[in-house]
Amino acid sequence: MTGLGAVFRPQLPPERLRALARLADETGLEELWLWEDCFREGGISTAAAALAWTERVRIGVGLLPVPLRNVAITAMEAATLHRMFPGRAALGIGHGVQDWMGQVGARAESPLTLLREHLLALRALLAGERVTTRGRYVTLDDVALDWPPAGPVEVLTGATGPRTLRLTGEAADGTVLTAGTPPEGVRRARRLIDEGRLKAGRTQPHRVVVYLLTATGPDATARLRAELTEEGLADVPDLGAAGDADAVAKAVQRLADAGADTVVLQPTADEPDPEGFIRFVARDVRPLVP
Repeated sequence: MTGLGAVFRPQLPPERLRALARLADETGLEELWLWEDCFREGGISTAAAALAWTERVRIGVGLLPVPLRNVAITAMEAATLHRMFPGRAALGIGHGVQDWMGQVGARAESPLTLLREHLLALRALLAGERVTTRGRYVTLDDVALDWPPAGPVEVLTGATGPRTLRLTGEAADGTVLTAGTPPEGVRRARRLIDEGRLKAGRTQPHRVVVYLLTATGPDATARLRAELTEEGLADVPDLGAAGDADAVAKAVQRLADAGADTVVLQPTADEPDPEGFIRFVARDVRPLVP
C-alpha cells in the first residue's frame, strides 16, 4: 500500500499545530510532516510536541538542515524522540536552502561533503556505535550516545541533484523529494538512488517520500497554478494536483507508479482551511489510494 500523509506548513503559526496534529490522529491520517524552514518553526521542538499530543500518527520532519546542527546534537535529539515514541518519528536531514544558510553564516563550501560526513556519523551514533572521526566538517572524538534508540531507526535524506541522490542510495535509509518532482523526476531519482545502493552493496529497502502540492475546493486550479508560478515551476508537466479526491488520488497513483513509497500532500501556502485539508486527505483521498 502506498503511504499517504499531509504537511503542516510553517506558514501557519506554531500554536495551530496542536489542534491539527490531534485531528490527524483522530481521522486516521498515517503521517503528518513538519518543516524546519528558516526562520519559522524548529523541526525537533514541533515534532516532540506533535508526538506528545498524539497517540498513533507518524510525525515526519523533512528536513533538518545539517549546516545548522552539530551531528552529536542531531543524534541526541533523534535518539530521544525514537526512545520516547518508538516507531513514530521519521527524521530527514539535508543541505538546507543555501541562501538561508548564508544568512546565518553556516553555508558550507562543499555541501555534499558536509552531508555525507553528517549522515555517516549520525547513522553510526544512532546504531549505538562509538565514533571517532576527523572529517572536513564533522569531528567526533570517542563519542557514543548513552541512550541510543532501542532498535534500528530510519534516517532519511532530502535530495534533488544527482550526486546527492546517489549519496542517499549509498548511505541513507530513504530519500525525501520536493513537490517540484513530477513522476518522471521520481523515476530518475530512483535510478540514481539505485546507482548509489549498487555502489555501496546495499540491498535493504529504501523508502522514497515525495511531496505533492495539492489544492482542493472551487478555486483549486487557480491556487495551484499561482503557487507553481511563484515557485518558477509552472512549465513543469504533470506537477501538482488540483480538484476533488479522485483527481488527487490519481496524481498520487502516478507518483507511486513512478517509484514513490509515500506521498505527502502539501497544501498551498494560502490553503484557507487547514483542518478541512487534513480531513480531505484522511477521509476522502486515502480510500482511493491502493
